[in-house]
This record gives sequence, structure tokens and C-alpha cells, in this order.
Amino acid sequence: MTVVSYNIHRAVGTDRRYRPDRIATVLEELDADIVALQEVESGSSNDHTLEYLAGHTGMHVVSGFTRVRGNADYGNALLARFAPQAVNQIDLTVKGCEPRGAIDVTLACTASGWESALRVIATHLGLRPGERRRQVQQLLNYVAAAPPLPTILLGDVNEWFLWGRPLRWLHAYFEHAPHTATFPSRWPVFALDRIWVSPRAHLVSVASHRSPLARVASDHLPLLARFEVPAAPQYDGGDLSAT
Repeated sequence: MTVVSYNIHRAVGTDRRYRPDRIATVLEELDADIVALQEVESGSSNDHTLEYLAGHTGMHVVSGFTRVRGNADYGNALLARFAPQAVNQIDLTVKGCEPRGAIDVTLACTASGWESALRVIATHLGLRPGERRRQVQQLLNYVAAAPPLPTILLGDVNEWFLWGRPLRWLHAYFEHAPHTATFPSRWPVFALDRIWVSPRAHLVSVASHRSPLARVASDHLPLLARFEVPAAPQYDGGDLSAT
């Protein structure tokens, strides 16, 4: 299976043009099973990006907006080929900073009569080092308290320092995962976007998607991971979200 983390920058490309159709085409290129989006807008008078992408891909949608202003929502979203079975919103906002959050979605992944429950946590962390430290601690405490399921944590972690504590903590919990530069999209230098898979042994590969269109559609490149879904109990319809 494939999973993608993609900061779409409100569908505004490096040429400063609002073109959600380019994001949709990049998603076609990726052909992923699960896509975590950051910086996505919905419902404003001239911006229905999430609705457009949902209609274009035909995937199930879970929104995790962190800012609501009038009719305009902004934040995270998850697209998936599999129907969500349980959803929980995690508030990661630190006082005095921009509202942040994560989406915890349990998917019942099915193929050819085979089924396995999979937890996907999609997030976009803050800009300040102290803010990210608190957010990562909160996320790891949340995951540790959640029911034991194969888990993917992904998103724009905004961590510029490879030796910073947030990355060290994440690597210690999930085991080190490969990374590659995704920002800025034209000349990628920084690995701001990350994907972790637990159990780590089921992560096959991680790579940025560097097509000509992806380099202009957003200021971030999409990050793509291929993984094997570990065997897990079938989803029985119960509440799998953490309390």
C-alpha cells in the first residue's frame, strides 16, 4: 500500500497561482491509497479545494480543520480509499501560537476478502521549537495510550533541526524512518515532511515525488511511503479512538 503526506499550500503554487487542478493531477500521479493533506481550505467564497479534491479523486474524506473564520475552514484533511471506521480530533494548540491539531482515523483496509485495521494520524506541527516539543510529547502520549493497532504517523512536522528533540523522540518511539528533502519544492533542501510506520519492519520505502508538476503545484513536494499492512484483528465496529 502507499501513503502520502502533502502540504498543498492552499493549492497556491510557486507561481503564486491558485490551481487546485494541479494538486489533483499530482494526486493522480501518486495514485496513493491514503493521503494526508496540510494547509487545505474549504468553504470560502472562492476556495473549495477540499471539496474539489474529494470529487476529483473519489476518495473518502476526513477534515481536521484548525481554523474557522466565517465560512472558511483551514487545516488538515485525510483522503483514503477505505471508509473511516473511527475518527478522533486531537487539539495540539499551544497557548499564544497558531491553532494546530491532528486527525486520528481508523481505517478498515480491505482487499480481495482480506481485512486489517489501520490507525492513521495526520498532523501539521508548529513553527516554534518549544511548541513542537510540547506537541510531539502530547502525540506520543496519545499513541501510547491508544489501543494497539498498526499505526502510521505522518505530516508536516516543521522540524528544521535533524538533531532536535522532537525528531529524536519520534525516532525513538517509532524507530528511525528514511527521510528526504521536500521543501522548497523547486530546490528541496529540508525534510520537513515525515512518515513513520509502526511496526517499523513493514515500512518498505520513503521518497519524495519530484515530477515537473509537483515542483510548481505547491511549495512542498509530496512525500510517498510504501508499506505492508501488518496482520491485525479485523475492525469489529467498536470505538478504537483514544479517550
